Amino acid sequence: MDMGNSSLVTEFFLVGLTKYSEIQLPLFFLFLGIYIVTVAGNLGLLTLIGLNSHLHTPMYYLLFNLSFIDLCYSSVITPKLLVNFVSKLNTISYAGCMTQLFFYCFFVSAECYVLTVMAYDRYVAICKPLLYIVTMSPQVCSLLAVIVYVGAFIGAWAHTGCMLRLTFCDANTINHYMCDILPLLELSCTNTHINELVVLIVVGFDVGVPSLTIIVSYSFILTSILRIHSTEGRSKAFSTCSSHIIVVSVFFGSGAFMYLHPSSVLSMDQGKVSTVFYTIVVPMLNPLIYSFRNKEVKVALKKTLSRKTFS
Repeated sequence: MDMGNSSLVTEFFLVGLTKYSEIQLPLFFLFLGIYIVTVAGNLGLLTLIGLNSHLHTPMYYLLFNLSFIDLCYSSVITPKLLVNFVSKLNTISYAGCMTQLFFYCFFVSAECYVLTVMAYDRYVAICKPLLYIVTMSPQVCSLLAVIVYVGAFIGAWAHTGCMLRLTFCDANTINHYMCDILPLLELSCTNTHINELVVLIVVGFDVGVPSLTIIVSYSFILTSILRIHSTEGRSKAFSTCSSHIIVVSVFFGSGAFMYLHPSSVLSMDQGKVSTVFYTIVVPMLNPLIYSFRNKEVKVALKKTLSRKTFS
């Protein structure tokens, strides 16, 4: 598609996270710190999993993909937000806006799908342990990863392709700190019914199918755990799922808080704060949750640091 012919607008103005200039600099340092922790945490997990052979298992293969997605996901949003805090004119080109929208949609969908596959992995590990090696073989894990990224690409292109069809006439001020779907639809001077239908279908699928799969998986997991007679066995089974449950709760909970409120209840400013949580804070929390609650990651970190010390 020819971006130049799709719109009369060549650039957009981003309102940003807040209009109060006196807190722009403190917010810059706050989000810079969050971004540094996000990059360091996710790069650290990627490195640990890559360097330690005992972490080359299906669960850590999926965690590797989650860390990669979180790293990219945060990098699509945060650098532009940081620039906006210290820039007097917060603009983004039309092409840049559509590019950010595509990758934002891509990595959000990919995160939903990876968390779903991780729930299935825990289901097989706890409910069908004798079949785990066969069911979650390297070939199956690779196929699941391909499905995750292909599915995310299709959803992201559906949103972006429909957005490219719209015409933006005079209004070019986005009441947000990034190019999100709903704020962009509000600016269009053409009919947005098709876009709204695509949002309903794609978001409904991206949220509905993963949520249902995760709920069903953990229903079976809980049933299996309750059948374990020893307290130690139940505790070990719960511990293998606890990190994933926390990550799923934080990601889907913050997203639901944003999108399941009526527009009359949740203002755009409140919506922006909610969006910050699952687009910027969640990618930072995921590696911290898996690091602090996972003994194997802690052991791998100690071994890696000791090798560096004695090398």
